[in-house]
Amino acid sequence: MKTYFITALFIAFTITTFGQRKGDFKEKKEQIKALKIAHITSELNLTSDEAAKFWPLYNAFDEKQQEIRKQKMKSFMDRSKEDAIDKLTEKEATTILNQIENNDEELHQLKKKFVVSLKGVLPAVKILKLKKAEEDFSKKLLQQYRDKKVKR
Repeated sequence: MKTYFITALFIAFTITTFGQRKGDFKEKKEQIKALKIAHITSELNLTSDEAAKFWPLYNAFDEKQQEIRKQKMKSFMDRSKEDAIDKLTEKEATTILNQIENNDEELHQLKKKFVVSLKGVLPAVKILKLKKAEEDFSKKLLQQYRDKKVKR
């Protein structure tokens, strides 16, 4: 759950930090993705055979994960503008909660499937290193944002 929170914060901060211009946002997003790939590559120390099998799995997983998170944020954000939450009926609020829970469950199942598929490609130690590398990268990114915000 902590990772979801950090990711959601990161997405929100990224959107506000890099502005509303789609080109800038897309460019920054690609830069961050490249940095993440470099970080993971460095931390996992993959063999060429492992890398050839790992990256297609990881990229497909990451893309689907982002899609699910985007759906989750959209269902909530569309209705949370300008105190709209206070104006929701109980039925509407329940529907939104159900959508969020369904997205969380879908994300959880996706992660479980991803780990199962990784077990055929990487040793368990490297799978654990991947999880740590992803968390470390998110922490570094968040810290850079905080540092940048303090300097302003």
